[in-house]
Amino acid sequence: MLRSESVLATRAVVTALSQTHKSNSNNNSTLWFQSFPRSYNTFSLNNSKRKVSYSSSSNGSRMASFTTRAAAQPLKNADELIDSVETFIFDCDGVIWKGDKLIEGVPETLDMLRSKGKRLVFVTNNSTKSRKQYGKKFETLGLDVSEEEIFASSFAAAAYLQSIDFPKDKKVYVIGEDGILKELELAGFQYLGGPQDGDKKIELKPGFLMEHDHDVGAVVVGFDRYFNYYKIQYGTLCIRENPGCLFIATNRDAVTHLTDAQEWAGGGSMVGALSGSTQREPLVVGKPSTFMMDYLANKFGISKSQICMVGDRLDTDILFGQNGGCKTLLVLSGVTSLETLQSPNNSIQPDFYTNKISDFLSLKAAAV
Repeated sequence: MLRSESVLATRAVVTALSQTHKSNSNNNSTLWFQSFPRSYNTFSLNNSKRKVSYSSSSNGSRMASFTTRAAAQPLKNADELIDSVETFIFDCDGVIWKGDKLIEGVPETLDMLRSKGKRLVFVTNNSTKSRKQYGKKFETLGLDVSEEEIFASSFAAAAYLQSIDFPKDKKVYVIGEDGILKELELAGFQYLGGPQDGDKKIELKPGFLMEHDHDVGAVVVGFDRYFNYYKIQYGTLCIRENPGCLFIATNRDAVTHLTDAQEWAGGGSMVGALSGSTQREPLVVGKPSTFMMDYLANKFGISKSQICMVGDRLDTDILFGQNGGCKTLLVLSGVTSLETLQSPNNSIQPDFYTNKISDFLSLKAAAV
């Protein structure tokens, strides 16, 4: 699909949602994208053990009723799940790889699914790379994955701005790494910031006033290993002082897999700093936001009921799938342990769970 066609598909999704938001808004003077839900329709009450539904009584009041979501079941029959869907969406970190190390059995599993005619899509909240850069990582790890099958939150940020007709005479201030810059450039947007601001410092003196670009119409915040106080202040000034400036987050992940040795502070820590200084909540375009799910469904013409989301995080991957109306499979090869999944404090229950995606192969063999 051409980029222009992708933009039209995405725009149709966002326009429909914006019209709904407008019709329900009591403040018609506010532009819809300024008051858009912070996580692009991410909040769903259907994602916990208790499902909430509403009905109207004769006097017009809304009454809530509660049902219980079944606990996740261990995956026992891989063929049954495989045959029930057309598309598998895989998270990358903790599912396909950890850091720069491929998880055992992944190549054989992907080959098996392709041989059965399944569409494979790879979605990551990591915004440090562009789709092209992720394509090179897959290639380095020995996996044959095309750029069209990869959807990173860096791409989602640019696609979102395209979908709302973000003015080309406005600029985007980036708190993040090269992946966001490359996707913004491909989409034709002006930007500033990024890694080059990593060495900048503020020398505080009496009466010092920090200047900022008043043409910045959006601040995009992603994972940033060069995060510093200069970026916090610059982004804060843009969001607070530039009229209508958007605050967009690629994700709010608490931790990430920079290496396979331990967990590292994730993009949510950078987003949290800006949220704290601006007293604003961001619009999130990465998981668990439904933006990428809607984009994929429109791009490929996929029915969401024919998708299985496979991930290692409950609050992003599994919630992403559930918000999109998909089947969900949690793998325990990443950040979530079986103890966490089965904890009474955990309210997010996937349909199934298993140790790693290569269990598709062993469970097939066991079922035969």
